[in-house]
Amino acid sequence: MRGLIASSIGVTCAAALALPLTPPAVAAAARPAPGAEAATTVARATEPDVPGSTQSLPLVPLDGDRTAGPTAEQGLPRRDVRRFSLVGVVWDNPDTELHGRVQVRTRDAATGTWSGWQDVETHNHEHAPDPDTDEAASGRVHGATAPLWVGDSDGVEVRVSAEPEVTGAEPADRPGGALPPGMRLELVDPGVAPAGEGGAVGETDRHADQQLTGRQLTDRQRATPYIGPRPRIVTRRGWGANEKLREKKVRYTKKVKVAFVHHTGTGNKYWCKQAPSVIRGIYRYHVKSMGWRDVGYNFLVDRCGNIYEGRAGGVAKPVLGAHTLGFNSNSMGIAVLGTFESKKPSGNAVKAISRLAAWKLGLYGVNPRGKTYLKSGGGNLYRKGKKVRLNVISGHRDGFDTACPGRQLYRKLGSARATAARYQGR
Repeated sequence: MRGLIASSIGVTCAAALALPLTPPAVAAAARPAPGAEAATTVARATEPDVPGSTQSLPLVPLDGDRTAGPTAEQGLPRRDVRRFSLVGVVWDNPDTELHGRVQVRTRDAATGTWSGWQDVETHNHEHAPDPDTDEAASGRVHGATAPLWVGDSDGVEVRVSAEPEVTGAEPADRPGGALPPGMRLELVDPGVAPAGEGGAVGETDRHADQQLTGRQLTDRQRATPYIGPRPRIVTRRGWGANEKLREKKVRYTKKVKVAFVHHTGTGNKYWCKQAPSVIRGIYRYHVKSMGWRDVGYNFLVDRCGNIYEGRAGGVAKPVLGAHTLGFNSNSMGIAVLGTFESKKPSGNAVKAISRLAAWKLGLYGVNPRGKTYLKSGGGNLYRKGKKVRLNVISGHRDGFDTACPGRQLYRKLGSARATAARYQGR
């Protein structure tokens, strides 16, 4: 049983690599999407009065038989759609897993060129609100794949194939055979760029410290022992968050004892100046498509080392996130934009994790090199109520059976712990 669970769940939370993105100057002059007007009548949900939009297209049996009940293959034939940059697949029940393969092809809005087939990571339920929380019990939460960033696109094709059913096994051990009910393709347009995305990163935390090096860093550490200097953080306003999307009420946990490191699984081919668009796409996918109250991560980091405020509620406060199923209480989630199973993270990204952890963990008196205990809220590694000893800076895989944050990023966490402790003056 455990082996089958590990094989189906503990694979990775990484998605396939995205296509090279269209430069802004080219995208601005790109042709309108052919057939977009017709596709509009198919889309279930759009928000034309606010920046960004989501097209939701129900999947159909690819064999053409729509009356046969659950099928082993669904999708959509190649079609024109309104512009989008991020894609994922969602379904009705968040407790139902998709055991199979999801592949998409997209058409570049500027050149009209179709991509090859790209895999979308199907095992995404390990990023979720904890069981027994009001967010998980809202009735709005859906099952979902990880989101895949594909750049400015105006055409799409998708196919979803279920794994073959394991014959002769107990029902609980048969992962394949049929696809989850209510599957639909979500096409996310992240909306217009905020002021500042054209080059420099947008508005930052007005309380943020400047970069400190040498004697300045030493003096600051002596003044505030074991609290690293506050790093520069791009605010939600800075990356263009549409605050109308999220719930207004914010939930807090008691403290921050552990920093869980993730990767977003959205691919590595983005420019740092486009990171706000990627984050807006993830935010909209988490809220409008998956049904969460806000983006799941507390912070996000791009390859250039820029740090972004994630879930609303205050960067210095213990905001309850939806990043590590079973361990969201008394922790924070830091997600690096990209996919790092085979690709190494940049040194700037790892340094940013260290700077952020040194400051935020320091506010709560926590040593980045240390270990601590968290109580599990329930998951596939630890039963509900079990006290688990974890590194203060842990990877997602330490709390859930998954390959997230990818093998290459996970290997860098020892370095991040040592650097964060140095920033704290330890």
